[in-house]
Amino acid sequence: MTELVHLDVADQVATITLDSDHNRNALSRQLVTELTAHLATAGDDDAVKAVLVRSAGTVFCSGADLSEAASGGMVEGAKAIVTLQRQIATLDKPVVVELGGPVRAGGLGIVGAADIVIAAESVTFQLTEVRLGLAAAVISLSLLPRFTDRAAADLFLTARKFDAAEAARVGLITRAVPDAELQGDVALVLADLVKGYPQGLRESKKLLNHDLVARIDALGEQVAAQSAELFGSDEAREAMSAFLGR
Repeated sequence: MTELVHLDVADQVATITLDSDHNRNALSRQLVTELTAHLATAGDDDAVKAVLVRSAGTVFCSGADLSEAASGGMVEGAKAIVTLQRQIATLDKPVVVELGGPVRAGGLGIVGAADIVIAAESVTFQLTEVRLGLAAAVISLSLLPRFTDRAAADLFLTARKFDAAEAARVGLITRAVPDAELQGDVALVLADLVKGYPQGLRESKKLLNHDLVARIDALGEQVAAQSAELFGSDEAREAMSAFLGR
């Protein structure tokens, strides 16, 4: 089976690359399983002080793998996304996300759970769930603490596309930078992070993510069940079939 997520370690940074071009890095069972495994490996590696999550190709993540969702239940898939967000939030090392391409729906859960997110100005975001008879239930765990209430209502309900500058304004990402400067800016962030001592990074991250982790633990099971129920509904199946048919 071809690996969809790659792990490389150099200069105290573990770089995890999503590389599932055939479905635009959709959150398939295989991709989520491999991403979770590589995060665990990076977390256990004493030579690593920071983790970078990035993508190959032109899309960071297109959201749930609708072909899998349309053909089977999403109970385990929803639980896996809850687990992934918690893993990112509780990892002993800071997790940086580099966004060089668009992010849709479930992919925003990775963004919401990360500690620092740098996006190219050309990147767009979209919470498309309502247009498929769904709700952004599972990823609301990490997104709602980032957004203001008004921004969340706007973006969850309208499902409109928004750009990196707006994403920074509403708290979804750390900052947007010119496309040509993305990799350089990320490199500077990582260079600063690896100057920290492991204990300092670990304990600071616990302070920063205390409320987020508590939210995931309190609501994770509930929203996973809600998500699975929505994916299995007649309305969502009809909408997903129409989308895949296009």
